[in-house]
Amino acid sequence: MKYGFVLPYGDARTAANIACELEAAGWDGLFVWEPVWGIDAWVCLTAAAMRTERIRLGTMLTPLSRMRPWELAGKSAALDNLSGGRIVISVGLGAVDTGFVEFGEVTDRKTRAELLDEGLDILMGLWRGQPFNYDGKHYHVKETKFYPPPPPIQRPRIPVWAVGAWPSKRSMQRVLRCDGLLPAVLGDDGKISMRPATPDEIRAMKAYVEVNRAETTPFDIVVEGKTPGDEREQAASIVRPLTEAGATWWIEAMWGDHELATWLARIRQGPPRIE
Repeated sequence: MKYGFVLPYGDARTAANIACELEAAGWDGLFVWEPVWGIDAWVCLTAAAMRTERIRLGTMLTPLSRMRPWELAGKSAALDNLSGGRIVISVGLGAVDTGFVEFGEVTDRKTRAELLDEGLDILMGLWRGQPFNYDGKHYHVKETKFYPPPPPIQRPRIPVWAVGAWPSKRSMQRVLRCDGLLPAVLGDDGKISMRPATPDEIRAMKAYVEVNRAETTPFDIVVEGKTPGDEREQAASIVRPLTEAGATWWIEAMWGDHELATWLARIRQGPPRIE
């Protein structure tokens, strides 16, 4: 199991300082959210990359359906080179109540799913290098010889983690193309439930991936939650069942907490390791 921390809020300087604290305290990754409008995630990750040497740096998560995938391909490849190959991108449809309506972004779920799938095609295709052409429903890309950027250091690509809404076949098929799963569960209304996936549901999703995935890249299962840093055994008891079910990353998530002192106290207590 590896252990990361998602920054609930903060500018690039905060991200860089938090990243240093995480590295010193033995954590394995820093993750930042990517808003419709707000503090730029890639500036934050760049600042963190310049101050660290070991930890993974990634998004949690990138709503690719509302982005220009070629811009994301360029930014992420540049940062992967700068960081020495430490970037991870988490993708999903995103939450429409985070500014989609206010800024005129597409809100129709089916269309966003189509844009996400085509965006992944382009992202991974451009990382492979030129020549690259693409003719989809929403995007059309032609080979370019105009100063294409260097590919990412990580081969065959920067790892991509995708939200998988169990038991949606289409959602899980998207996961099969990627390098990691962010487990989610559909409620009775057909929408993603706010509750976390249970260990049994994670086992079922892991089994589905193992049977159906053709990719040969390493695969992660990424779960998030909150643990008490001052109660080591209690913290381990929260993480242990998820590890036994197949989870490979635990992301400490203090969403809604905007107190830097609280984040630092938890980070310095160290990750909820299972002894």
